[in-house]
Amino acid sequence: MDNQTVNSIPCNLAKKTQFASCCFMGLGQVLYLKQYLRGIFMMLIEVIIILSCTPVFNYAIPSALAGLITLGSPKPEGTPIKLLDHSIFMMIEGLFALIILAIFIFIYISQIKTGKKDALLIIQRGKYPSSKEIRNHLATKAFPSIGITPAVLMISIFTLIPLLFSMLIAFTNYSSPDHIPPKNLVDWVGIDNFKTMFSRNLGGNWPKAFARVAVWTIIWAVLSTFSCFFVGFMFAVILRDKRIRIPKFYRTIFILPYAIPQMLSLFVWANLLNGTFGPINRTLQFCHIITQNIPWLSNPTLAKLTLVLVNIWIGFPYSMILTTSSMTAISQAQYEAAQIDGASRWQQFRHITLPLVMYQLKPALIMQFAGNINNFGAVFFLTSGGPNLMLGSENLTISTQAGSTDLLISWIYKLTMNTPNQYQLASVLSILVFIVLVPFALYNFTHTKAFKDGEL
Repeated sequence: MDNQTVNSIPCNLAKKTQFASCCFMGLGQVLYLKQYLRGIFMMLIEVIIILSCTPVFNYAIPSALAGLITLGSPKPEGTPIKLLDHSIFMMIEGLFALIILAIFIFIYISQIKTGKKDALLIIQRGKYPSSKEIRNHLATKAFPSIGITPAVLMISIFTLIPLLFSMLIAFTNYSSPDHIPPKNLVDWVGIDNFKTMFSRNLGGNWPKAFARVAVWTIIWAVLSTFSCFFVGFMFAVILRDKRIRIPKFYRTIFILPYAIPQMLSLFVWANLLNGTFGPINRTLQFCHIITQNIPWLSNPTLAKLTLVLVNIWIGFPYSMILTTSSMTAISQAQYEAAQIDGASRWQQFRHITLPLVMYQLKPALIMQFAGNINNFGAVFFLTSGGPNLMLGSENLTISTQAGSTDLLISWIYKLTMNTPNQYQLASVLSILVFIVLVPFALYNFTHTKAFKDGEL
């Protein structure tokens, strides 16, 4: 082989492989790279996609995409229910088709780039890889990609589709009683739902209710997170004091609220705090401490305070366990050196215990904050979102279903489960929670020193 031929081979082989792969997926691997198994597999994928767009598979992909655009068409009166277009199912099928096409396009582009790369490597080596070399490549470099592919496909279908579906609902009029399929079709309405939720001129009571629920959600997340954390921190520090006898017994007692299912604990507290028949009010009256019942759950301000206090009782054991486990990792030599230098207990706590524990637990604290924004159970099982949300003499609960102690997540639940069903507005709130919560959590988590150092 002369030098002129050698110099021309890389460009020709790479260009031929790339051109053939562009014309039909896998063709370059079969014709020029002798990667027959891989090439045939790629070609089969494209054949299936093409057949899905033909009468052979009943125009599956085009029909699904058309259904996503139109969400169905009206049928004549008397048409059986089974023959009516179901807008929600058509939306899901359309999203599924989009995901399939996206995966196909990604694979198509990847095999073009990979084909060119393999061609250049073959020319550089001056020969095609042997069967043994192919097996070694699969076992070392290709195996991780092959192993993770099923997980990526499952995430794409079972995570991405529900996420996109819940977001798209915000741009429809999916609500009862006039737009519930299959009897009625769902239509695209653009950003009308966002105008209803956020525009004072167009939304009526909805913007007022949203503002109050959103503010309370943030206040609740801050109070519930830091109160549970620092109460648990305090008990962890106290129980590590050598002057405390049988600390294991106290730890066991304090862990019990966390060990009992949260739902059962909240139901018990709801009965204990009943404003009329609750044991707490009756006991206080019996002891002549109060003369009138305290509206623990019926007064908006008291209900919020009660919610925070009950959440401390349920949540502080978890923080106590985390803090205790983190404190055990602190070397006692640091405390001994501090004592020799004359540091007081408060100085030891401030300069040794607190910084080291926060270094370890800051990511967990951030995730607790994110979890408390979506802490549905604490609100739903104790107050059910009540009492009613009042603005002066105006009852916002009647028109919006939002209560004084509702978080965004519990309000979303009410909008989807209570009559009338307002799925489209619940989707708007879900998008808001996603937009605000996820970037905030990711930013704070990735900027902690423990995350950067790879230590938790």
